[in-house]
Amino acid sequence: MKIDKNIIKELTEYLNEFNLTEIEYTDKDTKIKVSKSNPTTSNQVVSAAASTSKSKEEISKTVSGTEVKSPIIGTAYHSPEPGAKKFAEVGKRIKKGETVMIVEAMKTMNHVPSTADGVIKEICVEDGQPVEYGQTIIIVE
Repeated sequence: MKIDKNIIKELTEYLNEFNLTEIEYTDKDTKIKVSKSNPTTSNQVVSAAASTSKSKEEISKTVSGTEVKSPIIGTAYHSPEPGAKKFAEVGKRIKKGETVMIVEAMKTMNHVPSTADGVIKEICVEDGQPVEYGQTIIIVE
């Protein structure tokens, strides 16, 4: 069996482009799995992530208000469909339970409710941006 090196190269480029640690490709009876396992690279990535987390924590300490966090990993959207009115805008008064954003995961649109009454102080993610579980998406004051 001959493995196509171009596929491996392309998968490796995807790992770097999308900042992934592992990717798998399956075609009929061929299965190729590419992952990052270099300890030096992993430590550098962890160090970078840790320093980024610290700076975000420092920023969030200076920001007063309630953070609304993403309940899942997915893609954040500010409106129900392209061109429609946004759920949340800076300065808008919202109530607890009101939808502030949609996070799409696996073709399912998940409405994210506000966790507090108040005025939107900051929108922390761009429309169409990938979000992680627990990432702050909006700050309500």
